[in-house]
Amino acid sequence: MNTRHFSQLPKPYLAYPKVIQGLVFKKPKGEKVLPQVEYVVDSFKIDPNHLKAYNEVCGFKNNGYIPAIYLAVLSQSLQMHMMTSEAFPFAILGLVHIRNQVKQTRKIGVNEQLTLSCQFGELKPHDKGVQFDFITTAKVGNEIVMQGLTTYLARQKTQGVVSEKVKESKEPDFQVAAVWEVSENTGRRYAITSGDFNLIHIHALTAKAFGFKQAIAHGMWSKARVLASLNLPDAYKADVVFKLPMYLPSSVEFLTATTGKDTDFLIRNQKSQKPHVSGVVKAL
Repeated sequence: MNTRHFSQLPKPYLAYPKVIQGLVFKKPKGEKVLPQVEYVVDSFKIDPNHLKAYNEVCGFKNNGYIPAIYLAVLSQSLQMHMMTSEAFPFAILGLVHIRNQVKQTRKIGVNEQLTLSCQFGELKPHDKGVQFDFITTAKVGNEIVMQGLTTYLARQKTQGVVSEKVKESKEPDFQVAAVWEVSENTGRRYAITSGDFNLIHIHALTAKAFGFKQAIAHGMWSKARVLASLNLPDAYKADVVFKLPMYLPSSVEFLTATTGKDTDFLIRNQKSQKPHVSGVVKAL
């Protein structure tokens, strides 16, 4: 495992020229292998103004603590540079974010000194191609305060190999907790704070170039909007699966079902009832 150290978070936009190059220069065929590398930002404090802007877009309160998902968003800068600076075997623009997990072991103060690291997980078969993880860890000193798992799908032809199927459980007794009117500019507002300027999120015109009829909301914005709407415990794990795109603008229903210390949730289109995001928050 090679480790590359950074004195500060690398800027996401510095990776964009290499992402565009991927449209011109195709990845070589053959066995796909993920780089054995870890990127580490050795010591940093979050920018309180940036956090405030993020909180405003996602609905979090400015209460002196850092949402764990915010650290997962910051790690996406490391992910971008890992995919563009290393021998990454897939075209970045073809990747689909299908799942995200965040675990917080305690509340994280805005003034705490942090170490943030990211590395690749394993390649696994998927019925639509192959999937892989980014593993993110945030520490205060030697104490792990946040862990994240970001799962991407690289679409490709399969040879009858499918991913493991999750056993279906009984549908939670969901109740509508709120109806959200998600505005057309949500993708642009979130892009400014997250650094994710993927064109499918920015405007209907740019989204149409990639086969979408309208711009679609960022999956990580949807998850953050959910977490900001829940009364989270000090220590928890939040796991979401991204389903159908949320077109912008949209009217969506936010539903919850609580069992003991666990809360299942769902975002679905108010008119069609089709799901956009589903997941669960478990108290630790």
